[in-house]
Amino acid sequence: MLRSISLALLLTIAPASAFANSCPTQMAAIDAALPTASLSEADMTKVKELRKQGEDLHNAGDHAGSLAALGEAKKMLGI
Repeated sequence: MLRSISLALLLTIAPASAFANSCPTQMAAIDAALPTASLSEADMTKVKELRKQGEDLHNAGDHAGSLAALGEAKKMLGI
């Protein structure tokens, strides 16, 4: 019984921590693409805002929101 509870708890926590750990990877990909991006000034500003928003949401524990914002920034950058 205890083994089943432990396994269920592990399966619940593991995806959440994996989800949280991908935010920094996404931010790093955006940071690497920014210097060579050929975007309009308005789009570059929007990408930087989304990147900041993603970091803020990640730090607040909202990893789904963070990944959504970072995903939009990556889409605008074409990565």
